[in-house]
Amino acid sequence: MKKSDYENAVEPMQEELVGMARWARATGARIVVLFEGRDTAGKGGAIQAVREQLNPRQCRVVALAKPTEAEQSQWYFQRYVPHLPSAGEIVLFDRSWYNRAGVEKVMGYADDAQVALFLEQAPAFEKLLVDDGILLFKYWLATDQAQQEERLRERLDDPLKRWKLSPVDLAARDRYDAYTEAREAMLAATHTAYAPWTLVDFNDQKRGRLTLVRDLLDRLPDMHVAPPEIDFPELGREPKAERYGVLRPIADYPLD
Repeated sequence: MKKSDYENAVEPMQEELVGMARWARATGARIVVLFEGRDTAGKGGAIQAVREQLNPRQCRVVALAKPTEAEQSQWYFQRYVPHLPSAGEIVLFDRSWYNRAGVEKVMGYADDAQVALFLEQAPAFEKLLVDDGILLFKYWLATDQAQQEERLRERLDDPLKRWKLSPVDLAARDRYDAYTEAREAMLAATHTAYAPWTLVDFNDQKRGRLTLVRDLLDRLPDMHVAPPEIDFPELGREPKAERYGVLRPIADYPLD
């Protein structure tokens, strides 16, 4: 998809997302969106498409590092609970508690008993969230291995993206089918009426972002809250230029 076509399509959706944030603030709604999927699928870009025009104090991204020794001794869901939204907040999880059903299972970081317990507890945990009024959306971003290989190579060759390439990403190349099997087991156990999964094709990342954002907006209730009226009178005089005493700005960046 061409960049110009994407930008023309995403701009009105982002205006709707701003309206969503205004509605959430006015009504006290609590919104949680989970972004899961294969390595390189495009979770970061999808999250950016949602949050780009929103107030970062209202819309938070949660991307947790691997658990500490103390966290490993806790109830599995415990470290995620403090990141859940308060009234009027939107929280976007860049990977979530579903790490246990995906990368932890496939890479052997969690044993079969831990994974089985997670798959049993996750629907109950999510039902508690939904019953308490949280609006929970779960997205899985799908991509074929040919696209995954191309994006991994791009990360290797681009110094600006090299930080995204981890040993786990490289190991995932030989475990594509294992991740498929883990995903299917996860869906079978945790795709519920009150917290359903939505799969989005991200072979074309721009089109995938548009599909995801449109689906998210369409599944929210009527969000119309008129923006507040703001009186913006004429300044009544000529605008003033900056004045400097103690320090002056550094030299402009040269364009030639």
